Order: sequence, then C-alpha cells, then structure tokens
Amino acid sequence: MNDRTAWLALGTEIALDPGLPICDPHHHLWIYPDSRYLVDEFLGDAGGGHRVAKTVHVECLMFYREDGPEPLRPVGETEHVDRITAGTQGSRTQVAAGIVGFADLRLGAAVQPVLDAHLGASSRFRGIRFGTAWDASDKLHGAHTRPGPALLRDATFRAGLACVDRAGLVFDAWMYFPQLAELADVARAFPGLRIVLDHAGGPIGIGPYANRREEVFAAWKADMQRLAALPNIHVKLGGLAMTMAGFGWHKLPAPPSSATLAEAMRPYFLACIELFGVERCMFESNFPMDRVSCSYTVLWNAFKRVAGGFSADERRALFHDNAVRVYRL
Repeated sequence: MNDRTAWLALGTEIALDPGLPICDPHHHLWIYPDSRYLVDEFLGDAGGGHRVAKTVHVECLMFYREDGPEPLRPVGETEHVDRITAGTQGSRTQVAAGIVGFADLRLGAAVQPVLDAHLGASSRFRGIRFGTAWDASDKLHGAHTRPGPALLRDATFRAGLACVDRAGLVFDAWMYFPQLAELADVARAFPGLRIVLDHAGGPIGIGPYANRREEVFAAWKADMQRLAALPNIHVKLGGLAMTMAGFGWHKLPAPPSSATLAEAMRPYFLACIELFGVERCMFESNFPMDRVSCSYTVLWNAFKRVAGGFSADERRALFHDNAVRVYRL
C-alpha cells in the first residue's frame, strides 16, 4: 500500500444511492515508473459500491507507438486501450466504452489520416482531446501539448478542428477559465461540432489566482454564461479535486468527507447546471488525477450530494444518460 492509498483509507464511506447508474465520461489509464493506473486499479476504485456501468477513457500521452510517422504515434494509445479493456465490454463495468484520443490538430487538414487511423484502431473511438490549457504565469503548468496562447484562434488549428467536425467526432476541450472566450469563438465557427468542456471550465485557485476565489468565480461564471448560449457545448462537472483548484485537500492529515467536497464544489456545479441545463452537463471522476484529494467512492458521494435536489430523471441524466448520448456509447 503506497502513501496515498493509506491516506485515502483514512476517509472511507459507504456509497450513497448505489442503484443509480453512472457513466464516468472522463478517466485515464497509465503506467509511469511511480504510478500505475490500469484496468485493475480503476476497477478497484470503481468497485467501492457505486454502479459504474460505462466509462470514457481520455487521452493522457500514454502508450504511443514507438516508431513510424510521428503524427500517427498517438494512435498507439487508442490501440492499447482498446486491447486492455476489451475483456470488460460485457461486464458490469464497461471500461472505455468510449475512447477519446489525441491527434495534433496543429497539422491542419493533414490531421485527417490520423483521425482515420484512430477510427480504424477501435470501434469505440469517439473523439479527440487537445489540451489548450495555458497561462502566462510560470506558477501554472500548461497542458502536455505545450499549446501557447490563443491556439484555438489559430487558422491551421481550426483546419484540424474542421476535420474533427466532418468526422462526426467529439472535441474535448481542456483549458483554464481565462481562455473560455476562445472556446466560444470555436463553438460559433463550428456550430455542428460537439464540444465537451472538461473540468467545469478550469477555475483555478493557485499561483496568481490564489486567495481570489470570489473574483475568479465571478469571472468564470460570466464566461460560462456566454458559453451556455451556444447549444453545441456540453460541460463535465468535475476536476475540482485537482490541486490547481486550490482547495488544498491533498495537504490535510486525512482526506475530506464527501460533505466537505460537496460544500466546496456545489456553487460551481449548480451554476453550470443552471446555465447549461441538466441535459448538457455530466459528472466526471477525472481519475486518477483527482485521486490526489479523495477516493472514487467519496468523490461520487460528493456529486450525489450536490445533485440531491434534482428529480430521479434529472439525476439519471447527469450521472449516466447525457454521457452515453453525447459520446454515442
């Protein structure tokens, strides 16, 4: 048992509303020298009492091909994830029922063969994520794509997005909250492109945004309101247990309870649901990234607490049906 697992064990809970089906639309599988998180590890987390029926695997710079043309190497991630999750497809939890991979959209129209290769690698391939998270502060780490500022407005990048649009794939967008206006421009330029905004739009509470939570919330909500007017944008409710959100839970002597998590997350998630409507929101685990602050069971308990005031049909939409529909699972 590693230190993080032992720490998480200090805050166990019984799963709330265990019969509610969940489609977790955002998690990763990876293996690093100091961090292994593959199918067994995910199922161990997901087996804590919640009814996790399906999941969507999202790219994480892992399992790339080691040779061949550079643009096609990310297809190795789709190939590998398809292979290692194949045995779960008929089981209680279908891991990677949908796969979101990576393609370098900075290739412009030349990215089309990469999209074709992903589609050929797995019948479960559903979309592309290209992280554009960037901030001028050196206190914040940008996306692993090293995007630089205003990439979403670049003409060549948009030519790549046009290929994603024509292929009928989802575009997963990961960014920090000051960049949300750029996503609005994209949504207007590609009204038929299904866009899923990761991690509730990336509110930040560290670096230059530390100790400015009310100010950040107001700016974030204003831009989210503008995004909500664009019907092709959907929002994942999650990611706030990452350290960049600034709540500092990972530094506590014991992990926070689901009630503590829910109290902090509620204003953000309810604002998203109010602005976008129940039908365009979906809860996500973002595991194992969010595992730094809480266990899988406790996190989904927090989500269920946040959604406690919604009807049974609305809860089913937020926890399962919307993700299944958007990702065509």
